[in-house]
Amino acid sequence: MVDHEPFPGGRTALVLVLLLALIGGAITAGALWTAGARADRALAAHRHQVTATTTGPAKELPVATRYGAHPQAVAPAVWGYPDDVRRTGSVAVPPGSPRGRTVVIWVDDAGAQARPPGSAADRALLSLSGGTATAFAVGGVGAGVLLLVRRTVQARGLAAWEREWEQVEPVWSGRLRRGSGQGTEDD
Repeated sequence: MVDHEPFPGGRTALVLVLLLALIGGAITAGALWTAGARADRALAAHRHQVTATTTGPAKELPVATRYGAHPQAVAPAVWGYPDDVRRTGSVAVPPGSPRGRTVVIWVDDAGAQARPPGSAADRALLSLSGGTATAFAVGGVGAGVLLLVRRTVQARGLAAWEREWEQVEPVWSGRLRRGSGQGTEDD
């Protein structure tokens, strides 16, 4: 029985590439999760939640500067951190918030407003997207290499077949090859 597969072992190689892609994606996702958790813990050590009190009415943000799906507004506010230092700034509040409303904000060690430490959901999204990107990259490169190998093997096989056909065809058809020195049909 003749094997008609142009690249013997191609299916096995493809399965191995896919397996490597999955393993690479899982390793990347795990590494990103671990690194993110370490960074979030380090950041959380220098972030603090404090209560701020608005000192004026809320002003709605223009549509172009809104972040997220919920309407947001900002209001001037005051907070204390460290306890003996009074700080002021604008804080995010629900639209229509009156003066005197309290909101919880995040501050750094110096008392300046800061972003909160990352959440497990943020870390999961980053890990998943990084792992998926790695899996696609490894799979794409592996599939490209397999395709290149397959084309090379196929081209060599066709070239060998053509060389063999040049030897067999004159005998099979009864025609002589040109330049063979065995005469021509006009002789």
